[in-house]
Amino acid sequence: MTAQVAARAGVRGADGTEQLGGGQLRRRLGTGPGTGPGTELGTGPGTVLIRTSVLKSGIRLVTESMSEVASASVGVWVGTGSRDETPTEAGISHFLEHLLFKGTKERTARDIAEAVDAVGGDMNAYTTKEYTTFYVRALSEHLELSLDILCDILREPALRVDDVDAERQVILEEVLMHLDEPSDVVQERFGEAVFPDHPLGREVLGIPEVIETVSVPAIRSFFDHHYLPSNMVVAAAGDVEHEAVAAEIERRFVGRQGGQAPSRSSPGDRLVPVSVERRETEQVQLVVGSRGPARRSPDRFSLAVLNHALGGGLSSRLFQEIRETRGLAYSIGSDRLAYEDAGALAVSVGTAPENATEVLRLITRELDQLRDGGVSERELEVAKGHLRADLLLSLEDSGARMARIGASLLLDDEVLSVEELEARIASITLGDVAGAASRVLSGNRVLAVVGPFDEADFKPLGPLP
Repeated sequence: MTAQVAARAGVRGADGTEQLGGGQLRRRLGTGPGTGPGTELGTGPGTVLIRTSVLKSGIRLVTESMSEVASASVGVWVGTGSRDETPTEAGISHFLEHLLFKGTKERTARDIAEAVDAVGGDMNAYTTKEYTTFYVRALSEHLELSLDILCDILREPALRVDDVDAERQVILEEVLMHLDEPSDVVQERFGEAVFPDHPLGREVLGIPEVIETVSVPAIRSFFDHHYLPSNMVVAAAGDVEHEAVAAEIERRFVGRQGGQAPSRSSPGDRLVPVSVERRETEQVQLVVGSRGPARRSPDRFSLAVLNHALGGGLSSRLFQEIRETRGLAYSIGSDRLAYEDAGALAVSVGTAPENATEVLRLITRELDQLRDGGVSERELEVAKGHLRADLLLSLEDSGARMARIGASLLLDDEVLSVEELEARIASITLGDVAGAASRVLSGNRVLAVVGPFDEADFKPLGPLP
């Protein structure tokens, strides 16, 4: 079970995080009350069908039929993540990710594990800043078992005191493992700097002091408030039938209704220009970035191209210049962080301390050049080809398709067909990317550092002209 903290630029990954989405060609699906048995969205010549509907309980359901496969993947997206916690709740979403598989009123943790193992299934969960996901992938003949387990843990988790105390220690070990990894810590410091004094800047795993002391009643209260049908999306893909899945879910959620998406406040404009955590490490970890648009921005496809050209692939400017040509780093890359009402573009690298100044200079130079001139015709061509292939290759199994449609419906309230995604990628122009680059890279920049340095060793990277 993992905690996902960001959405990368590209296509939707198997973990459900948003990596490329929407835009002006999005097709809105009928997901409001009264949509009946489902709204259909064809994504191929009669071979694949996406359908959505809102069930009587309030759950939004999306299915994708894949007649050629023997598997069925089903997942539940709860529209609550770490940003929806108060400081005294920091870490409860991730805690619940662990606890729900520990058992229900009818099943022990061993019962759940053995049931899934016995049919050769795969069961997991992950927490992000804006949602928490639970899923099972198994042969389609065992879809009823998958739904039974998922609905059971989301309706009647036991949350036993002994289980909470045992998992409390497991999560604290996970936090310690995270804190031992400088490349993880620098991402946390960057989040705190780019979204200071806001839940988006807080680590998904939570605050150790809260994890150590949070009570079972507090966890139960958080569950009862957020884990309700109208704050859930169920997605199923593979050898599935929409009406059959809908009927099975309705039967299991009889008597449980209500809920709504969390009310959220947007981060303010303040940034922390430089954040340094001194550690006597062999490498220094650096993250350089700036604020970017929110998840549904019309720029997001253009930013996917920009990100690929900057540091998203082997041919990217940063990889070629800093690793291949100069040999200053083993790993360097860029990511687009995309949330409901905010975002960022960030470059991450690890290098020898004596090379830190030169690496920062080269990163700044590439950011400035992209800000002022956008990408070349060849970079646009390469990025578009990569994004299209990444999209298609990511959809070769039911689990990946389930993740895409579930996250799309929860985060965007719609699901784009593969053809629409391909068309949107193909339509990106040099001007689109240049405009997005100018808007994102002209803002103040933030630098986060973990390594053998002090804050006085670095100057703020902004404001920029």
